[in-house]
Amino acid sequence: MAINDIHTPVLLDRCVELLAPALERPGAVLVDATLGMGGHAEAFLQRFPGLVLVGLDRDLDALAIAEERLKPFRDRVHLVHTVYDGIQDALAGLGIREVSGVLFDLGVSSLQLDRVERGFSYSKDAPLDMRMDNTSDLTAERIVATYSEQELRRIFHEYGEERLAARYAKAIVEARETTPFVRSAQLVSVITAVTPVVVQRAGHPAKRVFQALRIEVNQELAVLERAIPAALDSVAVGGRIVVMAYQSLEDRIVKKTLAKASGSTAPAGLPIELPEHKPLFKLVIRGAELASDEEKARNPRAAPVRLRAAERLRRAA
Repeated sequence: MAINDIHTPVLLDRCVELLAPALERPGAVLVDATLGMGGHAEAFLQRFPGLVLVGLDRDLDALAIAEERLKPFRDRVHLVHTVYDGIQDALAGLGIREVSGVLFDLGVSSLQLDRVERGFSYSKDAPLDMRMDNTSDLTAERIVATYSEQELRRIFHEYGEERLAARYAKAIVEARETTPFVRSAQLVSVITAVTPVVVQRAGHPAKRVFQALRIEVNQELAVLERAIPAALDSVAVGGRIVVMAYQSLEDRIVKKTLAKASGSTAPAGLPIELPEHKPLFKLVIRGAELASDEEKARNPRAAPVRLRAAERLRRAA
């Protein structure tokens, strides 16, 4: 099956449109900070013949697929195995000081979701893994086996925004005393057993727990809090950043960071805004942009997306 048949990039045309003003200039460099299977990257390389692309991903399987997909552009492509908060080190290693554009497509990728053995899905039985980078040590199985009831409650509440966090944490700790958790179906069974029927009718009871475990395994929020400022620092004047987030915790971090970068630093009450207080960035779109009904129908994974974009106005003095 062709890669294009199994992977439809989210908001592809809109991302190209938003980044185009920054990428049409000679010598433009784009960082695809979440390369995945290379769908967005391929489109940008086709559209902009002079573009150099730096693709980052923590998933070695994804990098291998993207490398094959992008072979026609190999002389303009640099692929780096790294988590996206390593953007500045990746660029430094390539001798690149600043870039014209940065693209983030956050969350779990199509490849990770579709490969059952990776353990990301609560709807299919698989090993409790959930690592985006299978060279890392921490797995969902290890978290469920070793975290205290208090720690489990915290991550379910903070990362899953789960109202039944305490109940689920208690049930897991009690269940693991007799049988270790090694498969996702075991975890789903324990969670479902202690979930009121009325709550089950509102959606799968394990959805938020699995989200929380995935975020903890991959340290997604902590990484994102470092990655967005690092990416902004790497953007040249006139360059742009586009970020797609799929859940509120991610989007909150992106919104806050872009708002700070696009705000004045002038003290309250100052009659005139001095040049050094002017914003470093401007927001390209107001608020978060959602996928159209047509996009959602064509690509269901676009349904929760929140897209934000900004352009660098100046460098700090």
